[in-house]
Amino acid sequence: MKVWIAVVLGLMITSQAMAAPVVQQKTLDNGLNILLIEAHNVPMVAIKLVVPAGSRFDAKDKGGSAALLSGLLMDHTKKHDYQAWAAKLDDAAIRLGSGVDKDTMSFSLTVLREALDEGVQALSEAVLQPGWQQKRFEFLQQNAISAATKAREEATTYAAEEVNKLLFPNHPYGHAVSGNVLSLKHIQLVDLKNIYQQQVKPDGAVLAVSGDITMDELVAALQPYLSGWQGKPAHAFSDITTPQPSVQQASLVTLDKHQALVEWVRLGPSRHDDNYKTLLVLNHMLGGGGFGSRLMEEIREKRGLVYGVYSFFQPLETKGVYTIRLLTKANQAAEAEAVLRDVLQGLADGHISRADLNKSKRNLMGGFAQRMDSNRERAGLLAMMGVYQRPLDYLQNWTKSVRYVTLADVKKAAKQYLQPKDWKRVLVGPDEMSHQNK
Repeated sequence: MKVWIAVVLGLMITSQAMAAPVVQQKTLDNGLNILLIEAHNVPMVAIKLVVPAGSRFDAKDKGGSAALLSGLLMDHTKKHDYQAWAAKLDDAAIRLGSGVDKDTMSFSLTVLREALDEGVQALSEAVLQPGWQQKRFEFLQQNAISAATKAREEATTYAAEEVNKLLFPNHPYGHAVSGNVLSLKHIQLVDLKNIYQQQVKPDGAVLAVSGDITMDELVAALQPYLSGWQGKPAHAFSDITTPQPSVQQASLVTLDKHQALVEWVRLGPSRHDDNYKTLLVLNHMLGGGGFGSRLMEEIREKRGLVYGVYSFFQPLETKGVYTIRLLTKANQAAEAEAVLRDVLQGLADGHISRADLNKSKRNLMGGFAQRMDSNRERAGLLAMMGVYQRPLDYLQNWTKSVRYVTLADVKKAAKQYLQPKDWKRVLVGPDEMSHQNK
């Protein structure tokens, strides 16, 4: 029976690998890297343009500058004020958006194939012809300040601030992508212009596309609007130092709430770590697999100590945060942490069965197809590949690389990453927690 199951699973994996789309690549004369997946079943095209202009390029004490810049570029252009711009996009059914994370700034376009030319023209106008209207900047800045003020009501905001202090002191990753009330007030329009002029350049940027189009058609559609875009950014995606965490091991924030938020954090992998897939499998087993995960079973299902518990990591150009998060009653936080410690130690000591391993791998491989079911999702994956320089067969080999993770691999990673002593603790909750966690 075991042999039969292995054969069937192998055939499924081979089938999935063969079904993975082929990625095409081309570099324009200005250095823009184009990645394409053809998908002709629906007459739509999704585009994601990514540049090295994430929050790590914010000036000191001006966190949120890149986020404001991305919003300003989508708000109006040199040719159109915000009202005319919104009307233009609406009339043509052009779906244009932007976003920022710690490493990148991205611009997305989703459009019908027949409206591709108008869509590319709109994207290029937004990115290459900023309006820099002072009044609109002040409006967006005030909206951001209001949102940051509202966020002060959430425990996760305080936890994130403490995590940054513990893991990223004096590091470009060490502030919130959206900034905070104080940093947002310090930002001026010239700060946005500085990021734009230094970092929003084509050489090394990535344009990821999925949809009803060939590479030749795509290049022909892009050339009239992007060929004049020239330049190399002041800093590439890879220009960043490895963070050095603080020696402080714990932080407690008193907040007038009945519930407690507990986060255990440490530095996790970068996108370039060789054991990235192994850690995906291990984390799914630990707390990334929902109700089937070890943390959920031990802390919630068996003992009822938390409302929810899960784990996740954010791989970036260099090491990002690996987080275990628990939401619980304040008077149960200490007991929940004790169980968390035991779970980590058990995994670190190698208490992992082959059944645990196979369950995690099956779940991950089964979920991968769902991440490939739309043009927007595929464009996002392509953008990640381009930014972090994954090989062109990355998607085709994804399932196979997870399948090849061994029990020895996972045990080795658990010993390296899950030692309880290596994790820092952040607690946010009522004053009584300070007495429980001395």
